[in-house]
Amino acid sequence: IVCVLVGVLVLLPLTKIFLSGKGRKDDSSASGKSLSQLVKEYGLSHNLFRLRVPQGSGASGKTVVDLDLRNRYGLNLLEIRRGEGGQHRFLKTVSQKLASSDTVFQPGDVLYLSGEPASVSRFSSDFSLEMMDDHSTETAPGSGNQLDFYDIGIAEIVLMPTSNIVGRTIKEAGFRDKFNLNVLGIRRRNDYILHELGGERLHSGDVLLVQGTWQDIGRLGNEDADWVVLGQPMVQAAKVTLDYKAPVAGLIMLLMIVMMVFDFIPVEPVTAVLIAAVLMILTGCFRSVEAAYKTINWETIILFAGMMPMSLALEKTGVSEMISGTLVGSLGTYGPLAVMAGVYFTTSLMTMFISNTVTAVLMAPIALQSAVQIGVSPVPLLFGVTVAASMCFASPFSTPPNALVMPAGQYTFMDYIKVGLPLQIIMGIVMVFVLPLLFPF
Repeated sequence: IVCVLVGVLVLLPLTKIFLSGKGRKDDSSASGKSLSQLVKEYGLSHNLFRLRVPQGSGASGKTVVDLDLRNRYGLNLLEIRRGEGGQHRFLKTVSQKLASSDTVFQPGDVLYLSGEPASVSRFSSDFSLEMMDDHSTETAPGSGNQLDFYDIGIAEIVLMPTSNIVGRTIKEAGFRDKFNLNVLGIRRRNDYILHELGGERLHSGDVLLVQGTWQDIGRLGNEDADWVVLGQPMVQAAKVTLDYKAPVAGLIMLLMIVMMVFDFIPVEPVTAVLIAAVLMILTGCFRSVEAAYKTINWETIILFAGMMPMSLALEKTGVSEMISGTLVGSLGTYGPLAVMAGVYFTTSLMTMFISNTVTAVLMAPIALQSAVQIGVSPVPLLFGVTVAASMCFASPFSTPPNALVMPAGQYTFMDYIKVGLPLQIIMGIVMVFVLPLLFPF
């Protein structure tokens, strides 16, 4: 509570002074346009509808070609979801299907359509489909009918002058047959072509918005030099989270914490973590083992593993005792509060340059030895190390949350110095006095 109050009181004026202009410039990162930017640019979210295929529907058992949505109704079928409408939301799975020409509609399928409301209503009436909710527009999104990219993604490709498909129509180019991709739109200079694409002839320099499974999109860069993929689609794919699995992931996390906290459960902490990791994969919280593997931050693990022996070496060789002796010798005459301040700000300074977990591992033995030498309880000093290692705001690399918000907020390293350093110093001063009150020496 104290940390929250101090943080709010300090950050409110500092952010207004130093960060008032952040978040207003476009993101020009190397990974290219985000998925949401592409959706907005090509108007995929404009007049978006969800329709369910019930039992006995006229669409059941028919293919996309049979319905001929584009020619008969002027509608664009963006995707088909299966398993979304189940009653047991907690354990539900979502399977996204690409709307290829031979896709067969099944009862329970949820169709994501883009088009005029009147055309959607006519299509729904003709085939006895259920309208799931009000339509969504870019300015007034509906409930739950946004586009997601769990299995199916989108990407931009630009046609080269030497491309073999220049001069051909979309149908003749064979994107569906050869590459298993749908073309959702064409950007030609400043114009966007979004309807009746099948007969549109391709020009050199055309930018095509293509849709397909992430595996097929990942193979776009391996094809002949007919096009160049814009941005890094697979980087965008890695950012897509299976948010419908959040309840399952939350329960697994809670189960892991319970196993680690309560002693009457005969499970070691390491075993609890491994069990939770396996359950995350088995319950589908990750797309695959490979996707789970990519989420591991190996730099942190290697750094932590390398610093553990260093911490042990500092303790065994007497370096920890020497450093603690220096702290006690310099500050011990001023009382335990001064030693507390020395330990806290030493930890805080180290955390600016190395990982907070590693800093805590290195400083904990020093804090313990300092408490022993001055004859006080080590609890407040150890809490001081813990808090100081976590309260580093002057560097984007000291803690994972700092690193996570850097690209999202478009912050620079100097932003952390200007806003984070004053907060870090003020928080340190407050904690030096508050911690001994909560955990007496």
